[in-house]
Amino acid sequence: MNPHPVHRLPAALEAAVQRIKLAARQATERTIESLGLAALASNNAFQRDGLLGAQFELNRKSAVFALAFNEEFDRRVLREVAPRSGEDSTQSPSWESLRLVEDRELEIEVAAERFGLEAAHACEWELRELGAYVGALLGSAGGERERNPLRPEVVGHAMYQAVETVSDRPEVRDALAREMARSLGTLLRSTYAEIVADLRRAGVQPAGLTVRNTESRSGAPSTGFGASERAAESERAALGPEVDSRWGSRRSGSSFGPSTRSGHAAGRGTPLGDVDPAMMALMRRIAFAEAAAMADAADAGLAGGPALPNLIHAHRDELRQAAGGSLDLMVIDVIGSLFDQILSDPKVPPQIAREIARLQLPVLRAALGDPSFFSSRRHPVRRFVNRIASLGAGFDDIGDAGAQRVLGRIRELVDEVVQGDFDQLELYQSKLAALEAFVAEQGRDEVRAQGDAAELLAAKEDELRLRQLYAQQLHGELKGLSAPEFLRDFISQVWSQAVVAASERDGAEAESVRRLRQVGRELFMSVQPKTSSAQRKSFLAELPKLMKDLGEGLDLIGWPEASRREFFGRLLPAHAESLKAQPVRPLDINLLAREVDGALQRPLPSREALRAAPANLPVLDEVIAEPSFSAEEAARVGLVDESQIDWNGQIDIVIGEDAPVTTADTAIGGLPTPSEPVEPTEGRALAEHVQVGFAYRMHIGDAWQKVRLVHVSAGRTFFVFHHGTRHKETVSLTQRMLVRLCETGRLRAYENAYLLERATARARRQLAAMGSAGA
Repeated sequence: MNPHPVHRLPAALEAAVQRIKLAARQATERTIESLGLAALASNNAFQRDGLLGAQFELNRKSAVFALAFNEEFDRRVLREVAPRSGEDSTQSPSWESLRLVEDRELEIEVAAERFGLEAAHACEWELRELGAYVGALLGSAGGERERNPLRPEVVGHAMYQAVETVSDRPEVRDALAREMARSLGTLLRSTYAEIVADLRRAGVQPAGLTVRNTESRSGAPSTGFGASERAAESERAALGPEVDSRWGSRRSGSSFGPSTRSGHAAGRGTPLGDVDPAMMALMRRIAFAEAAAMADAADAGLAGGPALPNLIHAHRDELRQAAGGSLDLMVIDVIGSLFDQILSDPKVPPQIAREIARLQLPVLRAALGDPSFFSSRRHPVRRFVNRIASLGAGFDDIGDAGAQRVLGRIRELVDEVVQGDFDQLELYQSKLAALEAFVAEQGRDEVRAQGDAAELLAAKEDELRLRQLYAQQLHGELKGLSAPEFLRDFISQVWSQAVVAASERDGAEAESVRRLRQVGRELFMSVQPKTSSAQRKSFLAELPKLMKDLGEGLDLIGWPEASRREFFGRLLPAHAESLKAQPVRPLDINLLAREVDGALQRPLPSREALRAAPANLPVLDEVIAEPSFSAEEAARVGLVDESQIDWNGQIDIVIGEDAPVTTADTAIGGLPTPSEPVEPTEGRALAEHVQVGFAYRMHIGDAWQKVRLVHVSAGRTFFVFHHGTRHKETVSLTQRMLVRLCETGRLRAYENAYLLERATARARRQLAAMGSAGA
């Protein structure tokens, strides 16, 4: 007996086969129910009898149907993944290989093909993703990558063959085939999505595009690109030797360099899905034809040259002819409409819009091949385009020296994208990282040009992080010791700050530091049970001095009066309880005192220890986490204090501000829905999403000001903004102040959404208005 064919498949593909078999069983149960409902709704007695007969037979032989489906599906999957013979497929078959085909077998073939086409149309996105993952599995397993053994056509063949085993009556078979095709077709989309998710969790990487050498009829080797690739080569040669000699240069129109051919780019990174070679050849031809004009217009951007045309609309007919299906047609129209809105966006300076316009064909390439371009707002191509637009919107005057440096860097990165392997995911990730690093460095330079604000803020942040690190260490030391929890938290979170403050003022070995350590020990031991009447008397005699020392230490760090009252309100009952508690052994008290001494006498962390500490240490006390500034230091960095803001005052509305874009505004019917929410533009969440180089609206001085974030400290403790054109002013905020401004609506994003999101929302509104006008 032959071994079960599924055992010959890769483990991940075997799990996928099992999922489809499970879907077939679920479809059987649904078909049994739907046949009964259809019989009840039928007005024709003959048809009703046929439906009831089909329901009876399927219910009786559901196990037989499942077994037949599994066997036929396994057989066809094994045949699909088996290596093809090395014979020339173009040669005529021999007479011995010909056989007669029965009418019923031919009908099953036709029905399975029709089922495959209908199901593939309903789950086109899922099949594209699945094809890339299955291609990777079969490529590593020695199978054929061009054929997806899990495609709907193969499932349809197994389904129709299994229907043959249920009944010999033609009317019963027809009824079963119709209902089973409907039930299984609706389940395939979710099944394919689950298989893709399983493969992704298993660590399978999708296969890229490859060149497959085949023998032509004449015996000469040719590539898998076929006629479309040869046509592209002839078109490139027709452009003349001058253009061909500069293949890959910006001026020659190489928006698509030679390495971007669908086969050549494979294996050097993660491809952005699969695009038909004919479409790639057409996009290369458009790039050659339009590249010189695009480069000239981009160079003329500083002089206020005309905006670039929408290349997708200009070549819409050609692109639609090369499209591989209805979904590609829709994607072409959607991307064309998006660039209509992008090129006319009022918040994007014309010079920046021209650089974004040069990315039209790379964006179309990503949208056609990668479904996650629409389903994920974190897609690198989306982020790269959005980041360029947001950086441009941050400048009031694009002719400013800083703006010109950013524009020059953007132009360089766009050149590298359109001339490089633009169908590789890593390309966009690297260019995005390079752009962010450049903007961060330029922001630091701008802050240094205004003074030493960056150095002062860095020193203050180091002081704060030292306090947090010492508090964290002390918290761990005292965690297991016997004492009320509120007291352990006070010593580790609050009193530790007093010790660090005295050390910074007087030195780590000063008498004041030693005394504060001793006070912390006495406070901890003051709540322990007293073992004798002599201890009680000694405690009551020393208590006033302990309270005085506590007050002096809290004054050093400026602990608020309300927090003091709350703490002492809990400390006094703990003292009273220690006087009434059952005495413990003196040995236990002495051991506890030694452990407390050991924790409080440990050396304070040094600045070198900060390098090994986590970047974001926990804030153990919200009040004392704010660094202290003198009046002169606050003026140097433009620090905004809470007392400078009228928190009870009314905030004027921003004239001309667009309403925030919601997730529903960016949904496009027929395309994957984004899984992430849109970026926040106001409220508490905005404080966690502010980015260097972006513009914001800040309500300061009883008026709204457009500000640009130029610097964020390493630990995100301080945020430095600039506003103004000729005479730049610096506004610095602590993390707590930033959060409060966002919560009260006094800090908002300048853009109501990122560029692609607001372009999508405007396109949807425009289409809705056209539809209502036509009605």
